[in-house]
Amino acid sequence: MYLRRKMEDFLEKWKKSPHRMPLIVKGARQIGKTECIRHFSKANYKNFIEINFVEQKQYKSIFDESFEVDSIIKAISIRNPRLEFIPGVTLFFFDEMQECPNVATSLKFFREDGRFDVICSGSMMGFSYKEIESNSVGNKIDYTMHSMDFEEFLWAKGYSTKHTEDLMQHMLELRPFSRGEMEEYSAHFRDFMVIGGMPAIVRTFVEQGHFGGTLQMQQQINLDYEEDITKYAGGLDQGKILNVYRKIPVFLGNENKKFQISKIARGARSREYTGTKEWLENAGIINICYCLENPELPLKGNYNPDNFRIYFGDTGILVGNLDTQVQEDLRNNQNFNTYKGALYENVVAETLVKQGYGLYFYKNEKATVEMDFLIRDSDSLIPVEVKAQDGATQSLNKLIDEMQYTDIRYGIKFCNKNIGFNGKFYTFPYFTAFLLSRYMKSK
Repeated sequence: MYLRRKMEDFLEKWKKSPHRMPLIVKGARQIGKTECIRHFSKANYKNFIEINFVEQKQYKSIFDESFEVDSIIKAISIRNPRLEFIPGVTLFFFDEMQECPNVATSLKFFREDGRFDVICSGSMMGFSYKEIESNSVGNKIDYTMHSMDFEEFLWAKGYSTKHTEDLMQHMLELRPFSRGEMEEYSAHFRDFMVIGGMPAIVRTFVEQGHFGGTLQMQQQINLDYEEDITKYAGGLDQGKILNVYRKIPVFLGNENKKFQISKIARGARSREYTGTKEWLENAGIINICYCLENPELPLKGNYNPDNFRIYFGDTGILVGNLDTQVQEDLRNNQNFNTYKGALYENVVAETLVKQGYGLYFYKNEKATVEMDFLIRDSDSLIPVEVKAQDGATQSLNKLIDEMQYTDIRYGIKFCNKNIGFNGKFYTFPYFTAFLLSRYMKSK
């Protein structure tokens, strides 16, 4: 069962570009990069040459003699004389490039030669990306891939773009969903929140029609990530990175969710952990949400780098880190325990990042005003509230009503309620969150 991915649309546009440069696809491991590239190549190229530098270590030396394309082709053909190299219809796919950074240097020569298309991919956890960037600057383009979002999950369940367009029209017209629509889409969203967007897990769930085995798969991915941290962390202290990674669920379970280095381990100090969270973020497995100094524009120049929350890049990995009782509750659609709010916040954070948003929250010193996320449109700041339950919206009302917050004109609330607008903020059900960026551009 092949799972349709949004990256296919990008790859098709890239292929049609007359001046396309070599492409580097970045992303965390096990999110489906290789499968998607293979599927695209078979549909768009007569000749496909795939080299995996983890599985085929003998190819690591193909750049030793020279980076000239003819020299590389000669070196490859010596190792596999059955391969053909047909100009104009051949795609080279260099996978697991973190194991062979010399690939980056070769991209300049492939671009100048122009006879062959090139796609490179690898786990961001293994990238020394500064080295790759310095060796290939101006000679490649980048694409960052994520795990599946809810729209891709719906595709896997048999839904089409026509259903997505209908969801969007409901939002634009502020037209409430029917009871049946609310129940159906909400059920799918709860399933997505429990299993996450890792393709292998989604495929297993869809083919089986139940959660059997998915928890074990989530836990195995978590173990794989920890193993990769010890393998690829380089000059940073692997133990400290592991400390940060393993403590994420603990802080998400707290009411304020603030991540505090001083509480990771006895005697831990922030300066000793410099670069650890950034390493995990660059690896594609966490998303960092920074606290704004003031709820005003601009966002990037207005946050405290020492006040932050950490979310998992895929909510399924958070689920895989929870205890057995919570797991059973989740899969039985019962009480989500203390992690109910964390799960909803994590899945919205993940959804925002997958749409290209940066993550920012706000909490004033007296804790009288707090907002889960803030985004912007062309000329205003928009508070985005995430409610696990249909509780009060005091902070949202304050941010909109009080004159001191001049950049805020309206707000958005995601919860388990139908579409609505009260003159101050829009209410949308969680299952529409993946459409937020498109909605903001269309409203």
